[in-house]
Amino acid sequence: MIMSVAGESGGRARQMREKAQELKQAAERATDPQERQRLEEKAKRLQSQSEQESSMGGGDIYPPQ
Repeated sequence: MIMSVAGESGGRARQMREKAQELKQAAERATDPQERQRLEEKAKRLQSQSEQESSMGGGDIYPPQ
């Protein structure tokens, strides 16, 4: 049971990283500076969330208190 939860969060983290990469690429192509900034910030947030997801998936289900 715990293995499937870790696997799920790992897959979710991977999907988030892929989406963050797509956003970074979109930001590089954006011609509007405000749009580029918005996309870069969104990519950074997703990258951060994916790192949290993957670190939580590696051990206990509950985060440390």
